[in-house]
Amino acid sequence: MIRILLAEDDSVMREYLTRALERSGYAVTAVDRGTAALPLIEAERFDLLLTDIVMPEMDGIELAQKVAEIAPATRVMFITGFAAVTLRAGKQMPQARVLSKPFHLRDLVLEVDRLFESETASGGL
Repeated sequence: MIRILLAEDDSVMREYLTRALERSGYAVTAVDRGTAALPLIEAERFDLLLTDIVMPEMDGIELAQKVAEIAPATRVMFITGFAAVTLRAGKQMPQARVLSKPFHLRDLVLEVDRLFESETASGGL
């Protein structure tokens, strides 16, 4: 099963995203800030870091950069409602996907599905 680490400081958004992804067959571990995600990345294996960019304590870009050092095989997808932040994320983490708010939960699930299409189709996971 594909494992997703979700870092989202908005509790309602975190709950909606978790539910939508779990209903689609993903295993989701959700935290409310980047600093809470780091110990999990060090202790466990995740296939995807799905992170809001604007969060207290540590933003999503900084979190993604640390994840790239600790667990380079972990893919990254950013979610944000700020256009300027989207540009910054694209420059600093060009291999990451960026999904801009507002988005439909179905769109999020489709994006995550696309990330893992080749592995699931070939039985690679």
